[in-house]
Amino acid sequence: MDAGPSEFDIALELCRDEPRRIALAVIERERRALTLNDLTRAVAEERHGAPITDVPGDDVNRIHLSLHHRHVPKLSDADVVEYDRERGLVEPTDRFDRLGPHLSAIIEADPELEILDAD
Repeated sequence: MDAGPSEFDIALELCRDEPRRIALAVIERERRALTLNDLTRAVAEERHGAPITDVPGDDVNRIHLSLHHRHVPKLSDADVVEYDRERGLVEPTDRFDRLGPHLSAIIEADPELEILDAD
């Protein structure tokens, strides 16, 4: 009898894409509701290694759209975050807490991700 994917498998799937890993790292660090703009800023700054003011507007827009249409909905579908599209708010759920150790281990293993060092 197949019980479905394990919590670890779910965490691996959620961390598959870099923008989602960055968003998850920010949510893990902040542990509060964040706006989609907060996540967009974090992803843009991490990917470009520069302040948001130095990131080309087209890149910021692409990141925002990918978070809005693809990455945050995937996190919401997995019940890891609640996503209020109208208000643009992303909030961790109890399942995020349960997956936390797996997510943290995967995120910390990413040699390119420096967001965890940010204050």
